[in-house]
Amino acid sequence: MREIVLDTETTGFDPDTGDRIVEIGAIELMNYLPTGRHFHVYINPERDMPADALAVHGLTSAFLSDKPRFAEIVADFVEFVGDARLIIHNAPFDMKFLNWELRRAGRPTLPMSRALDTVAMAREKFPGAPVSLDALCRRWGIDNSGRTLHGALLDSELLAEVYLELIGGRQPDLVLVASPGQRTEAQQQVSTGPRAPRPVPLAPRLTAAEITAHAAFVARMGEKALWHRYLPAGGAP
Repeated sequence: MREIVLDTETTGFDPDTGDRIVEIGAIELMNYLPTGRHFHVYINPERDMPADALAVHGLTSAFLSDKPRFAEIVADFVEFVGDARLIIHNAPFDMKFLNWELRRAGRPTLPMSRALDTVAMAREKFPGAPVSLDALCRRWGIDNSGRTLHGALLDSELLAEVYLELIGGRQPDLVLVASPGQRTEAQQQVSTGPRAPRPVPLAPRLTAAEITAHAAFVARMGEKALWHRYLPAGGAP
């Protein structure tokens, strides 16, 4: 399964009042693991940078003045995203900005059904607890020491780690795989078929006293006890 972990930085809170995207960062996951492919671009917002937004991400109007406009990068963005599910922290915010920019560029918008909001996931999993990206990094010991300012690509990388913890750990399907096309023969056997018997059975770890005690316990349960279906003759497990 292909997923894109995505983050944006903007000039403010509302594109309908003139705010624009100034940075997009996204990384590709395949079967919950980063593939190494990413998309990152700074964007000229064609407007000034408010002081409040500058304090968040540190991107000045001077720095962005020679960067491409959204219409110039939209084709590359759409191609990278493809039809993958989008993993976004506070998805309604980023999706609102992305769809505003897509409409302005004459492109189809992204349906909200494609976005998985990790803020909503975290609130459901930890009711009443802080669910900012920094708070979730602290919860799982994810190193965010380089996050002195918000940055779309760095935040996407951190969010990818947070997302994997939210869904149950770095291997949610309990299969140790690297990525499609990189599985070893042994990993394929584990994930796609029954486990083969050991060439040499493991030595028993029960003591004679434990075996005797267990046999006596089963005997007290009577002849109809289910244990009798699985114990060999003599009552030893």
